[in-house]
Amino acid sequence: MVNATESYYMGSREASGGNHAVLNTVLVVVASLLVLEQAVYKWKKGHLPGPSWSIPIIGRFADSLNPSLENYMSGWKLGDLSAVSVFNIFIVQAAKNEYSRKIFSSGSYAEPCLVASAKKVLDPNNWVFLNGKVHSDYRKGLNVLFTRKALSSYLPIQESIYRKYFDQWTKESTPKSYMMAMRDLNMETSLKVFCGDYIPQHAQDDISDKYWLITVALELVNFPFAWPGTKVYNAIKARKVAIKWFEYASAQSKARMALGEEPECLIDHWTKAMHEAKHNDRDDGSSKVLRAREFSDNEIAMVVLSFLFASQDAMTSGVVYIFQLLADNPAILAKVREEQYRVRGGDVESATTLDMLDQMTYTRACIKESLRVKPPVIMVPYMTKKAFPITKEYTVPKGTMLIPSIYPSLHDPAVYADPEAFVPERWLANADGEPSDAEKAASNYLVFGHGPHHCLGKEYAVLHMTALIGAASVLMDWDHIVTPDSNNVQVIATIFPKDGFVAKFSKREQVA
Repeated sequence: MVNATESYYMGSREASGGNHAVLNTVLVVVASLLVLEQAVYKWKKGHLPGPSWSIPIIGRFADSLNPSLENYMSGWKLGDLSAVSVFNIFIVQAAKNEYSRKIFSSGSYAEPCLVASAKKVLDPNNWVFLNGKVHSDYRKGLNVLFTRKALSSYLPIQESIYRKYFDQWTKESTPKSYMMAMRDLNMETSLKVFCGDYIPQHAQDDISDKYWLITVALELVNFPFAWPGTKVYNAIKARKVAIKWFEYASAQSKARMALGEEPECLIDHWTKAMHEAKHNDRDDGSSKVLRAREFSDNEIAMVVLSFLFASQDAMTSGVVYIFQLLADNPAILAKVREEQYRVRGGDVESATTLDMLDQMTYTRACIKESLRVKPPVIMVPYMTKKAFPITKEYTVPKGTMLIPSIYPSLHDPAVYADPEAFVPERWLANADGEPSDAEKAASNYLVFGHGPHHCLGKEYAVLHMTALIGAASVLMDWDHIVTPDSNNVQVIATIFPKDGFVAKFSKREQVA
């Protein structure tokens, strides 16, 4: 007969044995899943260069926490196509221009996903995620926002804001980083150009402050859940605030344009065109689209939200770098000033017009070259909707983040001699009037993307930067205070100098 003590110890041994069995089972399952993870990664990767195995679960997540241009360049050097995994997101990166263009053009195989968190941040219903005919029709409806008439009406708004900020900058007694100041200039310009006076100043300030939360959440790889306190959660809250005011602006604009008032901002041009399309029989693409449907206040708000992201982030990167590059190349800045005085007839107070901008050949060449040397966007992630035979030897699996890289195309030494050098002259026509070699190689100039999702506002972006730097060149002098980080690149959603461009501005003595 077993006594109580023996029964207790026997029960303990049985329980202990059961626990060991459960633990062993769990370990076997985990080990099997980890082996499966590696097998799937190797199968997807195929012959592509890249890490031969993936760090369990997180992959190369540590690298993505502090992204750098140097790391991306190392990836591009691996091969025309290369692979990596981050948080079980399988990523294929294209470094060759041919493959980048192919991805941009292959709407049936892949769609823009921007970054993993983009749909959460910008809203899954945002127009930037549309494809096919519905996306094409959407773009046709937006063409009215960038006609010469519309662009011309934006210029007075832009110039008044430029001069306001120039006055502030020239009163600063000591050098400072100007990245965020230039970001504020772009935000105020964009909000006024897009929404006019429909949004009160306190709300514009709130949107401007909160929109930076959207920018920092759009990293290539971010924490995948929108939990309170995370970047994605904060960005979603910021988006909701902005959307509320953009919907309000749209409703106010529709009411005002229905009364026959003249457009004063981008939303006005859109709502005016919708109103007029109902009462005309023109068969151009925009009129047909705007007659067939009326864009809701929410749809208009979503478009403004996406435009604002490009204008305050990518545009700020472009503006910061053109100021830095011109400061570092005084001979080139002198040529810009010479052109500006000529185009303006020596009157620096004259209002900039589109006709003037058309004559700013050298200034525009500087903008184009700056965007080539330091492209704001170095890559645009896509997601494959189905298996994509990108080459004869390799098919990108469905569900892959497929990244067409822009930077390598813009720094190809076979296309751009001395590609790291800032040489605006490479964009000027030859003595015989023929386009330059750089202009002829248009397929490599992917600054504004390519294919059905190329940047719709590219003309506005170049116009804005040309008008801004043209006015700045004749109204101010500026010195770039070079620091150890001046030429190092910080990668957020776009790229910036790591020191944020430290400079000292002063009013320029006017030429008699």
